[in-house]
Order: sequence, then structure tokens, then C-alpha cells
Amino acid sequence: MKRYFKYIRPYLPYFIIGPIMMIVEIIGEVLMPYLMAQIINNGVAERNIPYIISVGGVMVVVALLMMLGGVGGAYFAAKASVNFATDLRSDVFAKVQKFSFANIDSFSTGSLVTRLTNDITQMQNMVNMSLRMALRAPGMMIGAIIMAFMMNARLAVVILIVMPILMVAIIVIIRLAFPKFEKLQKKLDALNSKIQEALTNVRVIKSFVRGDYEEMRFAQANSELKETSMSAFKIIIVQMPIMSLAMNITTLAVVWFGGQQIIAGTMPVGDLTSFTSYIVQVLMSLMMLAMIFLQSSRALASSKRITEVLDTVVDLTDEGATCPEKTVEEGRVEFKNASFRYYKDSQEKVLDSISLTIEPGQMVGIIGSTGCGKTTLVQMIPRLYDVDEGQVLVDGVDVKEYSLRSLREGVGMVLQKNVLFSGTIMENLQWGDEDATMEEIRSAASSAQADPFVVSFPEGYETQLGQGGVNVSGGQKQRLCIARALLKKPKILILDDSTSAVDTATEAKIREAFATTLKDTTKIIIAQRITSVMDADQIFVMDEGQIVGAGNHDALLAECETYQEIYASQMESKKEVGA
Repeated sequence: MKRYFKYIRPYLPYFIIGPIMMIVEIIGEVLMPYLMAQIINNGVAERNIPYIISVGGVMVVVALLMMLGGVGGAYFAAKASVNFATDLRSDVFAKVQKFSFANIDSFSTGSLVTRLTNDITQMQNMVNMSLRMALRAPGMMIGAIIMAFMMNARLAVVILIVMPILMVAIIVIIRLAFPKFEKLQKKLDALNSKIQEALTNVRVIKSFVRGDYEEMRFAQANSELKETSMSAFKIIIVQMPIMSLAMNITTLAVVWFGGQQIIAGTMPVGDLTSFTSYIVQVLMSLMMLAMIFLQSSRALASSKRITEVLDTVVDLTDEGATCPEKTVEEGRVEFKNASFRYYKDSQEKVLDSISLTIEPGQMVGIIGSTGCGKTTLVQMIPRLYDVDEGQVLVDGVDVKEYSLRSLREGVGMVLQKNVLFSGTIMENLQWGDEDATMEEIRSAASSAQADPFVVSFPEGYETQLGQGGVNVSGGQKQRLCIARALLKKPKILILDDSTSAVDTATEAKIREAFATTLKDTTKIIIAQRITSVMDADQIFVMDEGQIVGAGNHDALLAECETYQEIYASQMESKKEVGA
């Protein structure tokens, strides 16, 4: 609870006023049966109409106060729980935003979605229910037991016999429920992951006509969730009949023994009516406590999953940075014997003793076979990952010495997988610079060869993009992502195979624009096509996580066997296409 008190503290008045107002309702519930007994015993039995009216008036006032207390308690409980959940969700989301790629890899997307939605909703429901019932249930139970013993101590013994039996049943149910609720949330994770994957890749599914297969996968995940849900909810289903049976048996016992006392003349009729109400109140309060415990059991499973996110140690932070205020000014990049493994216990290195230097303003190409470590290499520059051994330096300073914000502000990156967000083209481009003028936006778009097709749209830069930019082509999406990066005016620009969907003529225009508009920016281009990097000041050839060649196109063509093979295969393919 210490962890969650920070989400309670700002709304402490709601957490206090809500239960206090519930006390008003509890007092009313305890008084009502007693007042009814007085009407029956002293009013109806003696035909005393003024007495009936006066006590009835008191009951109306009590009922109105109960309504006020109930509504007020529910209102403040809702305000407290909703605000609690909102702040908690914000903190969990903020923590996820700080995750490194390695941290994100340890959770599935579906799992994080479930934790941010369903798990926090379970916590919200628990807070709401606790504020409404945690005080009301024991308060009503204690009040009803006291009143029952005051009326008829001998008859009230029945309650003491039933209560321990019910308490044992509730404890057993809760112990069975907890592991099932934990399993239920994991199955919900799996289902959310399937939904997210299917919706994101719906075009691939349709193009491969794999709709039936995906429906089968979804049906399996859905069926597993259903079975796990039924297994968990069976416990709740069993609980209600057990409680109802206990309530009915206890009521029958009270009516039986109470009826005998009425016949013997030792108990007024009104007292039996009132006593029966108190028995029902005691058992109802036990049912409420059982519901609270069950909800708490599910919320506890959710809390454990939320804590996993909040307690995750972010492996890329500003902690230890000696130059947090320093910014990237020149754009010089240097790798010194840098090595990296995705899995720290693995012997296989993705990057193995990389050493290279890129001078400010240079255009550098990186080329090599698929999976040789090109993307991983450039991800070390803005610290999307950290090297295991060696150093990566920007402007002569280890990247770990910069604050993440300062470092990444100086690096523009167009990722291999181009991502646009729902909203207008203008809003997407302003990710590069939210204060950019229209002139600056169009200039960046022109350099990226995006302006011509954008202005051809009826709404131009106000054109709405679907989620992920689904209503523009792959080449258009790439050019918009390049324009977004250019607006950032970075000192280092990394293009990770980000012109693969663009024709060679358009790509040449983009490179030509780089030479003029980004003269002082260090440009690092990862490419599959040699034509994309032939004009670069320096080309690095990679193979199996190592640099196997470095130099300009002519030098590599003369000296680097790997580069020669790539060149020969691509030129041969070009000839075949031409033929």
C-alpha cells in the first residue's frame, strides 16, 4: 500500500468523506428494523395511530438521510477511484515511455496494453468497492449483531454458529481464486497480443489469404480465455448459492425458534420481524465482505503485474552522465572496439570489435548482407541500445555522458520500419519541430520529395492519415518520415534503408537535396542498393557483425571482396532486368 499511497494522497478528502457518508447509511440500516418493531409492537398491536404516524415520520427522515449518505458515499468513492486509476495509469504509461528497446522486448505489446487498461481497471474497481463496502459491511454486521443481542440474546446465538462456517468458506474460496485470476490476466494478455498483431498486419493477412488461419488462432486464444474465465468465475458462482443457503437456513431457524417464543409469550411479534431483518443484514454484510475479498484477490493479481512494470529497472538512463547539459554540436561519430549482444548470456556477438570514425558533415554509406548488424550499429549512436564493450563517441564524448534527451535531440533517425501516427500530415511532420512554420515544413517536404504528392491531395497538408499511415503508399510514407526527420535539423541524420520503396530517380533527388540543405549535417545511410551509397564520402562494408571494408566506391571496388560481390550481383541483376 505504500507504493499506492502517492495516488491516494491528492484525493484524501474523497477517501475520507465517502466512508463517512456511508456511516450515515449504516446507522439508518441498523435503526430501520428497530423502528419497524416499535410500530408493530406499540402502534399496530395497540391500534395507536398517532404513534404509528410519528414513528413512521422518523422512518421517512431516516430513509432520506440514508439516501443522502448512500448517494454521497457512492459519488465520492467514484471520484476517489477514478482519480486514483487515472494517476496510476499516467505513471505506468510514463514508465513505459522510459523503457529502452531491451526493456520493451521483455514485455509483449498486448501485455502492456492489458496492464494499462484491464489491470488498472481492476485496481480502480477494488478501490471503489472498498470505499463503498469496506466500512459498510463490518459496520452493518457489528450494528446488526449488537441490536440482535439487545433484543434477544438466546436467539442471537444462531448467528454465532453460522458466521464461523461462512468465514471458513469465504477463506477457502479466496485461496482458490487468486491463482486463477492471475492466470486469467495472462490469457487476456495473449488475446490482446493476437488482436493487436492481426489488426496491425491486416493487409499482409489479406494479401496471403490467411484470414481463416488468423481466425483459427484467435478462436484458440479466445477459447483459452473463456475456459480460464469460467474456471475463475465458477468460484464466484459457487460462493453466491453457499451464502444464500446459509442465509435461508439461518432465517428458517430464527423464525422457528422465534415463533416458539412468540407462542410462549416471551417475544413480541414485532421483535421477530426486526430480528429477522438483523439476521439478513449480518449475512448480507458477510456476502459483501466476500465480494470485497474476491475483488481484492483479482486486484492483487493485477497489482502484481502493474508493479512488475513500475519496478522494471530501465537500463538506459541519464544516471552517471557527466555532461547532461551538453548538446551535439558538430556531428562527429566514433566507434572504439564496440561490441554488442542482444542476449547478455549469449556468446554470439551482433557487433564484434567495431572501430570507425565519421567526420562532421560527411555522407557515409553502410552496406552489407541482411542481418550483418547494420541497423544495430546505428542504434548505438542515439543510445537505443548500449554497447557491451568499447565506446561510442559523439563529438569526442561518450554517448553515456550525454543526457538521453540532449543526445537524441541532436540525432535524427528514419527507422527501417516507417511509422506515421493518426492525425494530419502537418501534425506528423511537426513531430520534427512542433513550432515549425509552414514555409519550413514545405521546405523539408520538398527536400524529401514529399511536397509534390502532398499538395496533390484535396486537403494538402491537412490530409488525415489513418493509423500507421495506411492511406499513403510505402514510398510516400518513407518520404514523409524523411521530411519529419529533416524538420528536426539534426547534426546527425541516420537513414536506415529508408528509401527502399522509392524509385532510383526520386532517391537521387533526395540525396542531391541532402548535399545542399544538410551540408553541415553528418548523414549516415544504410542501404541494400549500392547505387544509394556510391556517391558517399565513405562507405563501410559489414559482414557478420564486423567491418570488412572501408573507403569510397572506387577504393572498395578495387580492394574489398565482399563489396565486389555485392556490386557484381546487383549489376548483373540490372543487366538481366534491362535485357
